[in-house]
Amino acid sequence: MHVNAYAASSATSPLEPTTIERRDVGPKDVLIDIAYAGICHSDIHTIRGEWGNVPYPLTVGHEIVGTVAEVGSEVTSHKVGDRVGVGCMVNSCRECENCLAGEEQYCEKGNIGTYGAKDVDGTITQGGYSEKIVVDEHFVLRVPESIPYDKAAPLLCAGITTYSPLNHWNAGPGKKVAVVGLGGLGHMAVKIAHAMGAEVTVLSQTLSKKDDGLKMGADHYYATKDDETFEKLKKTFDLIINTVSAPLDLKQYLGLLALNGTMVNVGAPPEPLPIQVFTLFTNRRSFAGSSIGGIRETQEMLDFCAENGIAPETELISADQINEAYERVLNSDVRYRFVIDAKTFAPA
Repeated sequence: MHVNAYAASSATSPLEPTTIERRDVGPKDVLIDIAYAGICHSDIHTIRGEWGNVPYPLTVGHEIVGTVAEVGSEVTSHKVGDRVGVGCMVNSCRECENCLAGEEQYCEKGNIGTYGAKDVDGTITQGGYSEKIVVDEHFVLRVPESIPYDKAAPLLCAGITTYSPLNHWNAGPGKKVAVVGLGGLGHMAVKIAHAMGAEVTVLSQTLSKKDDGLKMGADHYYATKDDETFEKLKKTFDLIINTVSAPLDLKQYLGLLALNGTMVNVGAPPEPLPIQVFTLFTNRRSFAGSSIGGIRETQEMLDFCAENGIAPETELISADQINEAYERVLNSDVRYRFVIDAKTFAPA
């Protein structure tokens, strides 16, 4: 089937209306009428060729919520009319050790991304800036009714990207957690860490978003442009979640870790991050990375957010505002996630 979408034809061209082809619904497939799609910084990095070669033309978007329109003959987990979501991956081998452990994001053969990846049938996956998508039922999530529909989409990337490391490194009562950056990822990290019971500190370049951060659940808020911040907070945190996609002075930030503390990168700057190994020797510090989460953990995150009344702060836009929204993301002019109304994907 052909559906309306937005796509880019090169690294320097704007996204424009087009049509893309979706496969027929197979026995294990779910056809979703997309309601909303979030704009992630990863979409911009990808479209602009900053993370490697791109199979243009490409439709991006991996924060997707919608309604089940059709199910295959062997589908058992979803039915027509269900509120569902799709995140950053639409398939994996499901046979390797990591997949069998419920960590499909770390599939040893490489998970199949929601856009720009070679699917099992040899076609290139196309993302959620579109009217419809067909996905294997295993990679379709249930979106609880209590999460506002127009705010749910960013949970499928920003939510799980921050929930997973907070969950893995046991953020909770008695733990001091720092969140670097209060953007699309950072604001979700603050909300989730607070709901887990941790003492939360935001480390942002300036204090311009301090009031927002405190309302979201931060206990403390510091400006990293102030050199005194790094001296004052030395050896303080059990866990630091770095959400920014820009180079940092890692020595400064690692110096904020307490004994056995860990700094986890979830932001992905295009440039390498240099690290001085001797910085890790003090206090037995760790420097780690974390991807999204597996399907089981992503569903756990959605249920956790529903139970704790957590939803992203969003700005709803129409499809013809996508290019403007990209520029605003790059200028940090969004509080805190753009969400596209899929009803506005007009014919090309």
